[in-house]
Amino acid sequence: MSLTIILQQMGVICILVAIGVFLQKRSVIDSLTSKKLSAIVVDVCNPAMILASILSGNITASHADLINAIILGASFYTLLVIIGFVMPHILRVDRDKRKFYNLMCVYTNTGFLGIPVARAILPANAIIYVIVINVFYSLFFYTHGLMILGNGPDDEGKNKDNPLKHILNPGTIMAILALVVFWFNLELPPILANTVEYVGNATVFLSMVLLGVSIARSKLLNSIKDARIWIFIILRLIIFPVLIILVMHAMSFDKTAILGVALMAAVPVGNLPMIQAEKKGMDPTILSTAVAITTTVSIATITVLIAAATAML
Repeated sequence: MSLTIILQQMGVICILVAIGVFLQKRSVIDSLTSKKLSAIVVDVCNPAMILASILSGNITASHADLINAIILGASFYTLLVIIGFVMPHILRVDRDKRKFYNLMCVYTNTGFLGIPVARAILPANAIIYVIVINVFYSLFFYTHGLMILGNGPDDEGKNKDNPLKHILNPGTIMAILALVVFWFNLELPPILANTVEYVGNATVFLSMVLLGVSIARSKLLNSIKDARIWIFIILRLIIFPVLIILVMHAMSFDKTAILGVALMAAVPVGNLPMIQAEKKGMDPTILSTAVAITTTVSIATITVLIAAATAML
């Protein structure tokens, strides 16, 4: 994909985000509507888009590419787990807040934001790497992530949930199904394939509008005063993806793999750690602040990073 097309597509995404900001300011989308639309995107539209991407016929990746994606996905999150442990010490975060910065490093918005952006600006074959990384996201978050978060005051005296039921969410199930369809080159009946495509096509618009709604609600003026979050952005959302590109290029990975993994490395802090922290009765202020400021900044950083990588590779 050319540099011009990437800039055009990110421009479209910026307009969609701006629509979300406008709708929130006009009170068209309130908190309840946003919550329900988010559930539709996460549990219905995004999973459908994953499968639709495989069924589109535009993917020419091989079985070897899928195996490489699995190895890269496992390596990617193993590396992030290590970075998540080290980063709070580099930033000199207070001991009681280190777990939040740990989660911010490891669990970024690879699904809600990453999948639609990948579909919009990356070559078709890159979706294989994006899907695999999202599978590993679920595997790691509902095991390692919940362990790092620990127990909050609302967990006292309660039975702990079975992580398996969280890992097997609609997104993960559909991602695994999509990989099976890809591996065996299966075809769905036209009526099902068309339905999946129509549902999946709604993902980019809805997810970007909801992103704009989230930005409009956030207190960015308070967020930008925290110097630590800017250091975090430089290290995690800029330097880390750049290193990913340079190392993978030096190891002779193909352009599609590099762009797919680089985008997943560059997406902003995800909201799942914040939701889980709030559910456990913890103060999610650090996480919500990180989500707001990194999401806003990432629109520019992702555009520059992917455009530069495309021009270089």
